[in-house]
Amino acid sequence: MIAATSEIHVPSQSFVVKDRAAAPVDSPTEQRSDHALMLAVRDGELDALGELFERHHGPLFGFLVKLTGQRTAAEDVAQTVFQRMLKYRHTYRDDGSFTAWMYHLARRCAADHFRKTNAAPHATDPVDLQDFADDAPDAGDHATVRDDHALLHTALSRLDRDDREVLLLARFQELSFAEISGILECSVGAAKVRAHRALHELRNVYFQLQQQRSN
Repeated sequence: MIAATSEIHVPSQSFVVKDRAAAPVDSPTEQRSDHALMLAVRDGELDALGELFERHHGPLFGFLVKLTGQRTAAEDVAQTVFQRMLKYRHTYRDDGSFTAWMYHLARRCAADHFRKTNAAPHATDPVDLQDFADDAPDAGDHATVRDDHALLHTALSRLDRDDREVLLLARFQELSFAEISGILECSVGAAKVRAHRALHELRNVYFQLQQQRSN
């Protein structure tokens, strides 16, 4: 961080510091990456978790809504994820990826939620889905978009939870396969195979539903 000369106190025989008061000054928190913030949390700077919450609560909540199909459950699980970040902060590694670690915790917390409630994921509400297919439908045709979202929601809800997870991580959250492999605790190659297989299954179900609708 660059400061004005008047803000720097040095001994009388020290070097000269040029005045750069006109340069923008950012706070230490704004300059830190997610990884640096989580390392700070691990080392006892617990307030840094608030910045991570502000940055990531929205995307995490969206992921959990699609995974669980319930906004209330998604909010509960999201809160649990950040609670576990605090509780298990000592397990965060120096060479870790914060995003991968967060979704790894989210996956575990969601599994605990399903186990406690003895329930499978509910069907995802179409309004919570983003465009998924490579060739998106005409944005001007709102009726077609709604119908396609409804079909996508039905197709996604028919996949098993493992396939839903890998698709949400790869396509909606746009994580790298290196990060996904860490979350799923498998090799990068295995993560790619799982994503490809899940996407193939989703497309099969989606096209079957399309044919049924046209009949």
